[in-house]
Amino acid sequence: MASFAGLDLLATAVVVLDDEFVVRYANRAAENLLTAGARSLIGQPFLGLFAEGADLERALQDARVIHWDYSARNVTYVRTGREPVPLSCTVTRIDSFGMALLAELRPISEQLRIEREARMESEQQANRELIRNLAHEIKNPLGGLRGSAQLLERELERPELREYTQVIIKEADRLQTLMDRMLTPHRAPRLEPLGLHEVLERVRSLVRAEFGIEIVRDYDPSLPEILGDREQLIQAVLNIARNSAQAGSETVIFRTRVLRQITILKKRYRLALELQVIDDGPGVPEEIQDRIFNPLVSGREGGTGLGLSLAQTFVHYHHGVVEFESRPGRTIFRILLPIR
Repeated sequence: MASFAGLDLLATAVVVLDDEFVVRYANRAAENLLTAGARSLIGQPFLGLFAEGADLERALQDARVIHWDYSARNVTYVRTGREPVPLSCTVTRIDSFGMALLAELRPISEQLRIEREARMESEQQANRELIRNLAHEIKNPLGGLRGSAQLLERELERPELREYTQVIIKEADRLQTLMDRMLTPHRAPRLEPLGLHEVLERVRSLVRAEFGIEIVRDYDPSLPEILGDREQLIQAVLNIARNSAQAGSETVIFRTRVLRQITILKKRYRLALELQVIDDGPGVPEEIQDRIFNPLVSGREGGTGLGLSLAQTFVHYHHGVVEFESRPGRTIFRILLPIR
């Protein structure tokens, strides 16, 4: 099946089916996932590989006759003498080389990650609009409040009373600064070629100067340059690193790697950069883990809850995503950026 030889380069398991739903090609990733050689898979009825054969057949018929493709469906791969394997199966109609369908198979965990990213992107967009509108509504009365306090201060004869007007003015200024931070992300990125390690070295020097903690570097020297907004990426990484430092971490690790054939925000990329910010702090409180990237959500007393939200926004502007996993003693924030 030389026509599909290029599919061997994919990290995703792919099989090609004919009109009778018989396997006619399986790439190397499919061999690894299904723990079977291509020779043993080719010629096998695709439906016979899964416990949900009847339901899957209806979906395949639908994909072949009505739609060009259908969304991922959970199936159970049955192996003789071994535990069943839950998979996500996405089928696309191809109508080429005498074949009918192309099926992509992924472990459920990967599919859940893709769905979680899509849901997070939608929620972030809604949150950004809400915060933007709220910030605009608050900024106008703040100006009037501050101006009135200044006028009142001039009319006060007793100097000790001016202490109270100063409280009003300072709190109004603090809220003004907060509103400005909420509105900051709505600047489009200014793209230029840059190296991610330059960004990390700048963040490393800032965090070490501010908190005095050790930041260990584990860099992949093969990382290529990307097109990005230097200031936005510095701020995104700085917010995450500061979050680790403020949580009481003693050591933070910056780790970079190149990823191949990865899906980010429902788009497939041949290459991507991965930055891991790893700390040994107490971890993200379980009760806020589902909302950690929402504005005004913070696990730290006195925190504004804007740092991680802004980091996610800036990374989204670069078509990337921020993910995390956390337990006491080890928290990992992952920034994924496509290489275009």
